[in-house]
Amino acid sequence: MAVRRLADEAVQPRGFAFTAENEAWAHQTIRKYPPGRQHSAVIPLLMRAQEQEGWVTRAAIEYVAKMLDMALIRVLEVATFYTQFQLAPVGTRAHVQVCGTTPCMLRGAGELIEVCKKKIHPEQFHTNEAGTLSWEEVECQGACVNAPMIMIFKDTYEDLTPERLEQIIDAFEAGRGHEVKPGPQIDRFNSAPASGFTTLTDESVVIKFPQTEEKVGRRGKAEAPGVAVPPTRAGRPVTDALETDPAIKSPSPVKARQRGEKAESVAPPQEDAIQADRVAEEAEVASRTRHHSDKPREESPSLRAAELKKQRAAPGMDLGPESPEREKTVEPVAEGGKRAPQGIERPAQPDDLQMIAGIGPRVEAVLHSLGVYTFAQIAAWGPAERAWVNSHLRFNGRIEREDWVRQAEVLARGGAEEYERVFGRKPR
Repeated sequence: MAVRRLADEAVQPRGFAFTAENEAWAHQTIRKYPPGRQHSAVIPLLMRAQEQEGWVTRAAIEYVAKMLDMALIRVLEVATFYTQFQLAPVGTRAHVQVCGTTPCMLRGAGELIEVCKKKIHPEQFHTNEAGTLSWEEVECQGACVNAPMIMIFKDTYEDLTPERLEQIIDAFEAGRGHEVKPGPQIDRFNSAPASGFTTLTDESVVIKFPQTEEKVGRRGKAEAPGVAVPPTRAGRPVTDALETDPAIKSPSPVKARQRGEKAESVAPPQEDAIQADRVAEEAEVASRTRHHSDKPREESPSLRAAELKKQRAAPGMDLGPESPEREKTVEPVAEGGKRAPQGIERPAQPDDLQMIAGIGPRVEAVLHSLGVYTFAQIAAWGPAERAWVNSHLRFNGRIEREDWVRQAEVLARGGAEEYERVFGRKPR
């Protein structure tokens, strides 16, 4: 970056003061910052001084430093660091800033610079003879797709040709700069392709949801109708917190299903939530399900006998399908409002419980250890049975959250085809 210094003393005014309007604005701006942080107002105050005088004078820097009770050198550092501050007089009617960064240069910025040299002055930061115009080359101004471009004060003029720039400069020189429309100088909508729209030319193609009724604005006029877009789960963490349990939402699809209200409209949980629960569940119960695999583990008879004795001592504890102590059926055991579901002997062809969204291989192994092999068994679970099975899964509320009973009921009734008809997607 080139060294930036204040203008020669010969052009520096003797003093500076904000106008009454700008003085009130400056004090209001300073009050926006908390006590002890008023120095943060230095940039907006310097910019307002530049807008008032056309450039940042030494007197303006001293005035701002005094107003903010700030060391003069600190304000001088800010003014000389940021190239947005003009440290020497510029054109009173227009200061043309030509973008010279690569996209604009490739699109003809060099020709625009030649126009400025011809129409204003051969050198940057020099005014024309009347003192009304000046120019400089600057870095990217952020409208590369509309290159080449210039900025005059706070407005940008894009998609320029040398001929169009000459017309703009002449208009500002004649005092008619306000008549020039900022933005693209060709038949282009903002930064859309110069050839015209290529996408979203027909909104009916992308709008797939029914429109809502017209909104009525504050003035009683009907505004444009909106589109009912379903909520997204993006960025929403999957948790087991009570606040995210669908059973406590109003209206609750889980409670509605228990009451038999609109059971057909209850949809299965979202796939991402199910997958996250399944991964966490499998990690949690991995150590508990190793001895329930189809391949029996090798252990001493004394250890197995001790384990069976311990299981008998626990009320309502199922012994698993491989246990020689297991009865043909498991009778419900009442304990704290929980009841073990009716277990059965392992059938020759058990149902694929993993077709239920939310049940993975390890959870299926746990269910098998409890004597649960069919969709019909799960479909028959009441609140007490669900509570008992939940206590074995260690992820309380999972059955209700993922609505296993409803899914099992549909699968038991009509299989995969019925599942797809009811829920609108195929089972796993």
